[in-house]
Amino acid sequence: MSRAQQPSRRTVLAVAVAAAVTGTAAPAAAAAPRTAGSDDPGQAQARPIDYHCWTTFRDWRCGTAQGARPVSGSRPGVAIGAPAGRSDYTDPHTGTTATWEYATWTSPVHRLTVPATEVIASWNAHTPAGTWLQVELHGTYSDGTETPWYVMGRWAAGDQDIKRTSVDDQTDGKSTIWTDTFAIDDASTGLRLTSYRLRLTLYRRPGTHLTPTVWRLGAMGSDIPDRFTVPASTPGLAQELAVPRYSQEIHKGQYPEYDNGGEAWCSPTSSQMIIEYWGGRLTPEQLSWVDPSYADPQVCHAARSTYDHQYQGCGNWPFNAAYAATFDGLQGVVTRLASLTDLETLIAAGIPAITSQSFLKEELTGAGYGTSGHLMTVIGFTADGDVIANDPASPSDEAVRRVYKRREWENIWLRTKRYNASGKVVSGTGGVCYLYFPAHPTPHQRKALAAVGVY
Repeated sequence: MSRAQQPSRRTVLAVAVAAAVTGTAAPAAAAAPRTAGSDDPGQAQARPIDYHCWTTFRDWRCGTAQGARPVSGSRPGVAIGAPAGRSDYTDPHTGTTATWEYATWTSPVHRLTVPATEVIASWNAHTPAGTWLQVELHGTYSDGTETPWYVMGRWAAGDQDIKRTSVDDQTDGKSTIWTDTFAIDDASTGLRLTSYRLRLTLYRRPGTHLTPTVWRLGAMGSDIPDRFTVPASTPGLAQELAVPRYSQEIHKGQYPEYDNGGEAWCSPTSSQMIIEYWGGRLTPEQLSWVDPSYADPQVCHAARSTYDHQYQGCGNWPFNAAYAATFDGLQGVVTRLASLTDLETLIAAGIPAITSQSFLKEELTGAGYGTSGHLMTVIGFTADGDVIANDPASPSDEAVRRVYKRREWENIWLRTKRYNASGKVVSGTGGVCYLYFPAHPTPHQRKALAAVGVY
């Protein structure tokens, strides 16, 4: 789970909440859930979540490019063509300054179907050694003013050229970037983000023909209502997916330079489970840096590959999705789901999900712990509708599979505010999840993803 001794990166959102309170491989296909309406247009329109992305050759051609070029093929993308220029970058985590050639690609304006209080960008890319990329967001508020260009991440699959990083201290007095999340500072004023553009800057060593290639670039905007509880859902599916089980706890004390070791590795451990479910494997060469006496060395590699040197943790949501997409044939997004029915729709299509939640020990029967932020993998549902989760906060790989009560689990995942152990109102994640799925989904998988707003 995340570093309990440190404040949540979303603690600031609780200030507005408190003010509001005091002021007032090839998985088998399965039958679709019995519950309503993934094909119901009315339900789709009511969804307070807007995920939008650019993935096709036509998409990449519609953007504004300076030195970047669209790439065709089975997985279209955007890459460096003739560089637009050179730029110096001083890595804040090493102090090293280097010169890079760069090119930019800027998306068309996307008008949000849901004026948003939060936006989270995510991307899928190939960054060979000697390359890296930056993702930025620029938006328009509901009052007609505009945001600055906010950096949403500086990323490379490896860590030899730059140190992968989020950027702190970005605000304009109306909104702020909290690690990986754009957030309106005071949603109670009614201010919202109504549209945005995303900008890629692609970097490479000067004088080479290297290039990053970005295949997917998107963002999830949402306006989830403040709530301590959510309505109970009706069970609609009994199915379990065969997802590998890995414990973060057996890595306690290993590689403390990555967020104090395994006890904080819930996010990369969950990511590795689903990556391997889809057939992703690391080579002996990729794992050669890991102490051979350590079990499950791929979990150590996942931690190193998702570590955010500014956040000083492995829980940066887009960095995890980007790591998953470094495996052949996989893509990953960060979004929100609206209900357990959404999760049932995905599980029925063979797609597990990584969910983010926070809770007191007594709020989740059988967990045996409380947390200010934790990731786990939902792999199915029992005949009674309870949630089957691979929970990495377990003492062994064998103990990872857990069954949690449906009503308890859906509430701790979907709520946006809660009371902590001190009785203070703090924020909840409101249904945040990572979805990893094939680069070329089956028709059943495409339909399930579309039903939850991902395409």
